[in-house]
Amino acid sequence: MSAYPQIRSFGDTGFSVEFGEGIDRGINAMVMALHAALTDTRPAGLVETIPSFRALLVQYDPLVTSRADLESHVRGLLDGLKPQQRAGRLWRLPVCYAEEFALDLQEVAQNCKLTPEQVIEIHTGGRYFVYMLGFMPGLAYMGGLDAALHLPRRSSPRTKVPQGSVAIAESMTTIYPWESPGGWHLLGRTPLRLFDAARAEPILLAAGDEVTYVSVSTDDYAAMLRQVEAGSFDYAALKVTP
Repeated sequence: MSAYPQIRSFGDTGFSVEFGEGIDRGINAMVMALHAALTDTRPAGLVETIPSFRALLVQYDPLVTSRADLESHVRGLLDGLKPQQRAGRLWRLPVCYAEEFALDLQEVAQNCKLTPEQVIEIHTGGRYFVYMLGFMPGLAYMGGLDAALHLPRRSSPRTKVPQGSVAIAESMTTIYPWESPGGWHLLGRTPLRLFDAARAEPILLAAGDEVTYVSVSTDDYAAMLRQVEAGSFDYAALKVTP
């Protein structure tokens, strides 16, 4: 019999519902199923639910409900809960792999026994699943990286990674939405803003979305960046119609 799901305390106004170990689409599908069920039933006192790779954080208002009452509601939902592969959006995101942006491309190619061109071909050939957002607003942890590009994180993280940097580490790929420290391998850069408070939906990607990368030239990158900075870039055009 599985030891999961498990409910663990998380501070004095929350608890975590854990469905397993590791990064796995099946485990994440159970996380998203409970996330959807709580969104649909919206019990009194629920503040928010935050999905991660393998668990759902449930936060509540103790002036409206009690831990016991909300946990009882959650346990009722868990009874018979079925995995849910969230019907997310598919995005085609532009990336420029030019040398000035691809700070680790040569090293990645060497360590993976590939040419830089092969690294780009493999990276743009993938379809990546957004498991969760974290670390900073808008940063998506995307799984599905081809095993040929699996590498541990850099032994010496950078103190500053440029905004928009597209990176890989282990079995994941991501895009840095802000300039920040980071230890992933940088393969290129996107002109897009993954977080923009001026947009109706400030965070571009959501858990359950899928992403493919499209290689663009430095000229195309510069043109799109000008549109992004002017607030005229059409982000809706990046969504792929099924």
